[in-house]
Amino acid sequence: MKLELLPYKLPLKHTFTIAHQSRDVQDTLIVKLIDKDGLYGLGESTTNPFYGISLENMQACLGDVAGMLAELEPIHPEELWDKTKSYFKGNPFAQCALDMAAWDLYAKKQGKKLYELLHLNPDKIPLTNFTIGIAPIPKMIEKMKELDWPIYKIKLGTDHDLDIVKALRKHTDAVFRIDANCAWTADQAIAFSKELAALNVEFMEQPLPKDDFQGMKKVYANSALPVIADESCIIEEDVKKCYGHFHGINVKLVKAGGISPGLRMLQEAKTLGMKTMVGCMTESSVGISAIAHIAGMLDYVDMDGAMLLASDIAKGVTITPERVTFPDRPGTGALLI
Repeated sequence: MKLELLPYKLPLKHTFTIAHQSRDVQDTLIVKLIDKDGLYGLGESTTNPFYGISLENMQACLGDVAGMLAELEPIHPEELWDKTKSYFKGNPFAQCALDMAAWDLYAKKQGKKLYELLHLNPDKIPLTNFTIGIAPIPKMIEKMKELDWPIYKIKLGTDHDLDIVKALRKHTDAVFRIDANCAWTADQAIAFSKELAALNVEFMEQPLPKDDFQGMKKVYANSALPVIADESCIIEEDVKKCYGHFHGINVKLVKAGGISPGLRMLQEAKTLGMKTMVGCMTESSVGISAIAHIAGMLDYVDMDGAMLLASDIAKGVTITPERVTFPDRPGTGALLI
């Protein structure tokens, strides 16, 4: 097998701001994993300065593994993940791009859509939320009005978070989810939860700093809303840590290292009785299509990344409030355009 690495810049419709960063353009890396017959799978990972991930270090990691792949026949993606994991220490984003491409290629070789290969029902896919990044309140209202959607995720982490939610609530009856991206204290989260519950907020995502498990135990016991882990649940070992501190986990495939560990994390959370969610990182339709194929096993999903782009570099799944439509192609169905 051989690799082809394709860097792109994804322009966003609006400046996207969360508690610790803003951006107008998202750098992303598309990975093509090509077998000896020319059949290929596509994977994707975006850069992320918060986690120290750049195009350069992803390309370097994947360049290191390319020699080994050249000697390897196609194998099951989970086996490939295990065989190559030593190359990706400190760079799960690059590992995710390869793993995603491996699953796409493997499903194509079986002549099946990925969700068919995983025995998942596309009719059980939950509706994705649509994310409203931090901005002046009038701008957040404007962004919300651009797309009439049944569920909005509201990014918070300002000194006027409740004012934001109250202002947005005046303009829609949609369900809200809020994501504080580690910005609150335990006492703030508990106090805010009561007012947010009255504003038809479904849950709070990652209200406290990622390592504040003592604070999260207090929030878990006293919050008027369910709490979902994001930054506190990065890798497989984190799932057990989150049990008894969060009601559910949000698995980001790029942070976890791909679909292979993501599936294991989700299954473990289900076994523990926790809610399951997968989130995105403003990927193109390559990454979003892969998420859609595993969404049939989830309680919640955040796969609006391609919907936030001014222009996409790929085509794949189509998402509407009514359904997710998969292209009539094997694998993830994603194609570069």
